[in-house]
Amino acid sequence: MAEAKNKNPLSSTPAAGVSFLHSTLTAPATGTDVALRPLAFSDFAGQSKTVERLKVMVGAAKRRGEALNHILLSGPPGLGKTTLAFILGAEMGRNVRVTSGPVIEKAGDLAGLLTNLEEGDLLFIDEIHRLPKTVEEYLYSAMEDYRLDIMIDQGPNARSVRLSLPKFTLVGATTRAGLLTAPLRSRFTLQTRLDYYDTATLLGIVRRSCHLLKVELDDDGAREIATRARGTPRIANNLIYFIRDYAQEKAQGRITRPVAAAALELLEIDVRGLDEMDKRILRVMAEHYAGGPVGMNTIAVAVGEEADTLEEVHEPFLIMEGYLQRTPQGRVLTSKGYQAIGLRHLGKPQGELL
Repeated sequence: MAEAKNKNPLSSTPAAGVSFLHSTLTAPATGTDVALRPLAFSDFAGQSKTVERLKVMVGAAKRRGEALNHILLSGPPGLGKTTLAFILGAEMGRNVRVTSGPVIEKAGDLAGLLTNLEEGDLLFIDEIHRLPKTVEEYLYSAMEDYRLDIMIDQGPNARSVRLSLPKFTLVGATTRAGLLTAPLRSRFTLQTRLDYYDTATLLGIVRRSCHLLKVELDDDGAREIATRARGTPRIANNLIYFIRDYAQEKAQGRITRPVAAAALELLEIDVRGLDEMDKRILRVMAEHYAGGPVGMNTIAVAVGEEADTLEEVHEPFLIMEGYLQRTPQGRVLTSKGYQAIGLRHLGKPQGELL
């Protein structure tokens, strides 16, 4: 078996054909989304259990002078998985290489990424549950033994080349942890889930973001944004950008409760945090399927959206807030779900728990 080090055997140039798919960052770049990201654990609000676990790992790894062990972060979109990956890199003083599962299409892409890492660097793979199976299998030896065995050519000319890899840290992020295979999941030393934020924590995040953006707001305006942000910092920050624009156009730039409420009504986000698609889902279930049970694929066709989007973005919040229930037969609308769309269901909705 031939042996090589830090060289992509599938090209004469290291990582050829891969660099445009990925980016290497030592800190969050500038831009509307990342400008508000915390840069250290001390600035990161919420997720106290996850943060404490990560602090322990970082402190121990720095004390030993070693790379972090592999980490899997799971939970709904927008809760801080990417931000935590950048914070881990900053705390360890190492680079963070960023990519996502769908763009790593073949083993050569993975080889290009891994062989360009330096000792102790972090490789962050978003949507890691969407890695192709053939690529995922190459990760096993990379994560455990820091080596990569690549097959070159086919048929009689086929040969295996072993690549030695630097000791790196894989940080995986997923919105659907149940789709990860058992062999991949077992190779992560820490598996931790991020949950939705409470209003008090979001209130602090809203105030911090407005301070960084130099946006003037009062306490009632901040609370109005926090209560409609669906427990998600990313949504809260996105709302701030729009409400800031609305306030500058309509209210001399100051965000008060009436200003925030008017801007959010323009976005069709109600006082519960339900948006237009949430209400469309609830209404389709109530009016077309008698409240269910009904499958998510059927709902997706009826509302004109992808089933994966509904399952990852809308359904978790609707279930958490008690508008929907999942049963073995399908999704069921609850009494609260009927009330949210202004309907009254006579009797007990099908499948609702006692």
